[in-house]
Amino acid sequence: MPDSRIAPTNPAEYRFAVHSCGYKWDLTDKPDRAVALFEHSAVAKRFGVLMWPDTFEVIDLITGEKV
Repeated sequence: MPDSRIAPTNPAEYRFAVHSCGYKWDLTDKPDRAVALFEHSAVAKRFGVLMWPDTFEVIDLITGEKV
């Protein structure tokens, strides 16, 4: 039975992808997959700063551009 206190999740609402960008430190040679998706760009940026302050990037999934 679903928990009535938790709103349903619509993946289409999560427009901003955070990438850790390990390639910037030569940690990988593989394409960098998104590690988190967010509805708001400000929250995505804050998450990136807290987790990978020198390497993260936030990508707008609709336009494909860096935020």
